[in-house]
Amino acid sequence: MRQSIDTNPQPSMLALFKTVLSRDLLVAFRHPSDLVNPLIFFMIVVTLFPLAVSPEKQFLSEAAPGVLWVAALLATLLSLDMLFQSDFQDGTLEQLLLAPQPLYISILAKVFGHWLLSGLPLTLLSPLLAFMMFLPTEALPALIVTLLLGTPVLSFIGAVGSALTVGLRKSGLLLSLLVLPLYIPVLIFSAGAVQAAAIGLPIAGHLALLGAMLALALVLAPLAISAGLRISLGS
Repeated sequence: MRQSIDTNPQPSMLALFKTVLSRDLLVAFRHPSDLVNPLIFFMIVVTLFPLAVSPEKQFLSEAAPGVLWVAALLATLLSLDMLFQSDFQDGTLEQLLLAPQPLYISILAKVFGHWLLSGLPLTLLSPLLAFMMFLPTEALPALIVTLLLGTPVLSFIGAVGSALTVGLRKSGLLLSLLVLPLYIPVLIFSAGAVQAAAIGLPIAGHLALLGAMLALALVLAPLAISAGLRISLGS
């Protein structure tokens, strides 16, 4: 009986995804300050807003959707350094580009890891801050759903900017200028959905648009990230 032996086995796409994801999570947990800083920033922005503007309940209830989403957007922007910078410094990024495995899968794993460490904690923390901002109870599910749909889009868009600036020193300002204009549609439709839910209007249209943005980001963003990394590393 003949037996075929693969002398150069290649890991499956799922195994590659799990390997890259587990490595990124392990590296991130070795630097807990990088994980906590965006959450602290999120809390500080939302907490200081009533002190700086007005503590009136009616005003805060109306402003809550915009304040919460702007704070989440800026906190996500603050966390973008976790994506590629450490891999660039230790040479891992070059190995990913030279590896025979699909770069698309590796990038998906890295962006998903970034969302797990930034977008998901922000989503879990948001009900507490929404309560502090007197957000109507009927709008809370809309806030959580928009964060679950919108923060992955922010991670994908941010990864494109991070890939283009990974080789530059003090790239924070340039990164902000690149990604903030692209964040605006997510901010508009997400905050609009929460505001509509707060006054009893349907939000299916807003959620459909956010879902479409996520689908497009899932398909197209890894290709743009791959191109950006190759440009930045000159490969």
